[in-house]
Amino acid sequence: MGSIRGIKKRKKADNKDGQDASATSFDWWHHFSLRISARSKNIEKFESVFKISRKTFNYICSLVEEDMVARASNFVDLNGNRLSLNDQVAVALRRLSSGESLSTIGDSFRMNQSTVSQVTWKFVETMEERGLHHLSWPSTEMEMEEIKSKFENIRGLSNCCGAIDSTHIMMTLPSVDALNSVWIDREKNCSMVLQAVVDPDLRFHDIVTGWPGSMSDEQVLRSSSLFKLAEEGKRLNGGKKTLPDGSVLREYIIGDTGFPLLPWLLTPFEGKGLSDIQVEFNKRIVETQMVAKKALARLKDMWKIIQGVMWKPDKHKLPRIVLVCCILHNVVMDMEDEVHNDMLSCHQHDSRYQDQTSEFADNTANIMREKLSLYLSRKMPT
Repeated sequence: MGSIRGIKKRKKADNKDGQDASATSFDWWHHFSLRISARSKNIEKFESVFKISRKTFNYICSLVEEDMVARASNFVDLNGNRLSLNDQVAVALRRLSSGESLSTIGDSFRMNQSTVSQVTWKFVETMEERGLHHLSWPSTEMEMEEIKSKFENIRGLSNCCGAIDSTHIMMTLPSVDALNSVWIDREKNCSMVLQAVVDPDLRFHDIVTGWPGSMSDEQVLRSSSLFKLAEEGKRLNGGKKTLPDGSVLREYIIGDTGFPLLPWLLTPFEGKGLSDIQVEFNKRIVETQMVAKKALARLKDMWKIIQGVMWKPDKHKLPRIVLVCCILHNVVMDMEDEVHNDMLSCHQHDSRYQDQTSEFADNTANIMREKLSLYLSRKMPT
């Protein structure tokens, strides 16, 4: 899923009258904040409410405007005021970024719970379609080469195209329903899995979600379109690198020990008695793969609706909400949002969970990993 292409051209178009747009946003926020300030703290500061800049807010409004305005609605607040486009986007973003209950947001924004729910879902449906270009696999060699170069600059991993990791979206489901047992994961929590491939700038380029927490990282991977495309040679099949010994290093992504060792997915060496070269290679993998952990941690920290424990969510709608949170994560970075840049960088996104271990190791991949680790040991000091 998804991409960052097109954003530069789109920015220029959106900024033709950027000063007027900013002024309009300011006027809207002034009146909107007056309507809700009596029930909300720190409401005078836009960024404290939405965790994004007004520039990013305006851009998100521009993405969804055509569809949300076209879908005529009679959404009103408790005073009977019809909700504008900005009002609706504000409600949806607050719901997604705060994780607060429908009743809490309804009370703060002076509207009933059903309105908050309907507006949020309307936004999710629209953003899912209109914002998907912010989340996609790199389509040009130039894009991929830039990613490879940045990965190599982290810890020397040549020809690396991405880092993969998984996290759990926690849920509370009725225990009386026997069908819900499939959602119980290895830590005895009810959860849904989100798997993501991330670039060095913490952008998502491929996500998979909707699978129950009872599935392992390997099972989710093997059920994904990423796996199918890579196995068929339709992904991670671009420019190769020739090592000094003459062996060819193909494109690959990296993951932790929960993922299988495949020709296009390299993981750390496992077992006791590892050589110094293997230990050093593992350090490089772990330190480089940290970008995926940081991205997932930041996703959950910024879009808190998927950070806590969701109360009886619609399991058909939740994957789409997760997708939109990932799209918004990329949008914020593509807009070079200064509020986003101020966020703390951490890597704890699944603190309740122990590392998984996959026992599958492809022989071709094992040889490739050995040659790469040897090359790296000679190329760079430890």
